[in-house]
Amino acid sequence: MAQLYTRDTQAIFWNNNASAIQRMLDYDYTIKRQKPSVAAIVAPTSNSKFDKFFYGPDEIMIPLYRNTTEAKSAQPQADVLLNFASFRTAYDVTMEALELGGFTSIMVTAEGIPERLARKMNATGREKNVTIIGPATVGAIAPGAFKIANIGGTIENIVQSKLHRAGSCGLVTRSGGLFNELSNIIAINADGIAEGVAIGGDRFVGSVFIDNLLRMEANPEVKYMLLLGEVGGTEEYKVIEAVKSGKIKKPIIAWCIGTIAKYYDSGVQFGHAGASANGDMETAEAKNRAMKEVGIHVPASFNDLPEIISALYHELHAEGTIKDIIEPSMNVCPSVRKSKQFICTISDDRGDEAHYCGYPISSVATPDTGFTIGDVMSILWFKKRYPRWAVDFLETVLKTVADHGPAVSGAHNAKVTARAGKDVISSLISGLLTIGPRFGGAIDDAAKYFKYASDNGMSPNDFLNHMKKEGIPIPGIGHRIKSLKNPDLRVEGLKKFAKANFPSTPLLDYALTVEQLTTSKKENLILNVDGTIGILMVDMWRSLGYKDEEIDVFINAGALNAFFILGRSIGFIGHILDEKRLAMPMYRHPMDDILYDVKLAENL
Repeated sequence: MAQLYTRDTQAIFWNNNASAIQRMLDYDYTIKRQKPSVAAIVAPTSNSKFDKFFYGPDEIMIPLYRNTTEAKSAQPQADVLLNFASFRTAYDVTMEALELGGFTSIMVTAEGIPERLARKMNATGREKNVTIIGPATVGAIAPGAFKIANIGGTIENIVQSKLHRAGSCGLVTRSGGLFNELSNIIAINADGIAEGVAIGGDRFVGSVFIDNLLRMEANPEVKYMLLLGEVGGTEEYKVIEAVKSGKIKKPIIAWCIGTIAKYYDSGVQFGHAGASANGDMETAEAKNRAMKEVGIHVPASFNDLPEIISALYHELHAEGTIKDIIEPSMNVCPSVRKSKQFICTISDDRGDEAHYCGYPISSVATPDTGFTIGDVMSILWFKKRYPRWAVDFLETVLKTVADHGPAVSGAHNAKVTARAGKDVISSLISGLLTIGPRFGGAIDDAAKYFKYASDNGMSPNDFLNHMKKEGIPIPGIGHRIKSLKNPDLRVEGLKKFAKANFPSTPLLDYALTVEQLTTSKKENLILNVDGTIGILMVDMWRSLGYKDEEIDVFINAGALNAFFILGRSIGFIGHILDEKRLAMPMYRHPMDDILYDVKLAENL
């Protein structure tokens, strides 16, 4: 793999570190990426479905998931995991991702992971050909393409260090802080870096110096490399062997920090867990000397690095290996940004014409467009354009539930309110307020309970016993007037339509077996219109490819009852206009239809 990241690389961010994510998105906006580099966030303790972040002057929503499996399933294109878990959790998170598969690189920011676990984690990564960056790292960057979290610092520092576009140097360090410092030094004395990795400060890290330098050797954008090692460990000797064997041919500038250790009587650890020499070979002085002997450009001290960088850059530029860079245009992130209070994902009224889920209103409104009311419902309610059979079913439901006479509670209240002289809106609301668990709400509950029984493999008998034990009458079963001998023609029409047009109707078939049991006890315990609608809606969504979790969201949100509300509003308005047209007087309920049982109030 010649390049770790491209402009299309996307990551799953484990742990909702808002500031680090925002820095990544600010970088994306600055370099004009087409899509954000963070595709999803794993937030195990969050109940939210998304979090908002700024993308330039605007905001975007990034989905939240409870675990890596869910995030990867929903965002399969995201092949980088940014593991910001604590040192207690980081090992398990990484191992889960390695077992899950589909990741090309995993960055582990935690330091202090037990060394036994770190070695096992790193070995597993190698077995699965996954580049592990860290532990104890700030990450990596492909300038102009993809940046991990906080590497490079603020956006101002990134631009100053020329990390907004690719340069010529491949930079590998252990230290994250010195990575930023060296990026700036390279920007001042050369044209910036083409790729950079801070491999991490723990004693045992995933990708080591040689892994990254061999990749950079194969990356045509990298013309020379800079390695910053440190006292402790022997990884630099692998680089020396690669130079001697000819595996690495590109020029390398290198320096191991910690040469001051020779002035101490005993071993000293310099910051990182791995920065401590356990023998002469691990001293910074010995490694610097060995690197210089094979032709690597090694300065006399860290302070001499700028001079060597400048000299090598100008030499490669003069011979034509390095070309002049045309500076790309950049976006500028606003210094003041305001978070939006509302979110809309179904319509947009900005511009010359409003849109319904991406469709201009002019393209859906008139008959010649081919769009019907059902089409508009599908795109505004469910953000998808349904096939014709599903659209026809939605409209059939609306027509079926539009009215059931003046005596039902909703129509009655609408008529009484209209006769009191109230307007159409007030009268309609009066009727709609009666819709609930006893009037109209059975659609939601029928879908919920029948789906639950079917999902859990309950036999019809088991289902009846379950509902009896819960003390819940079976929603969608029973009618005051209709029975097996006097069937509800609305139900018959819905069943006939579904059998003729739906790809399959497994839940309806299940409900009909339940009906056989209930009607054997009492003839009017039939599958009623509310139950039929709710059950067929589930069959419709399943046929359209929705997952059970998505269907459950619709049911719990009251989407099924919405069909009853919309359809019955047609009938309510009809009754209201009927009252207005007939100029009916104020309604008063007849006293002889009221049982008066009024006793003298108790005197306390």
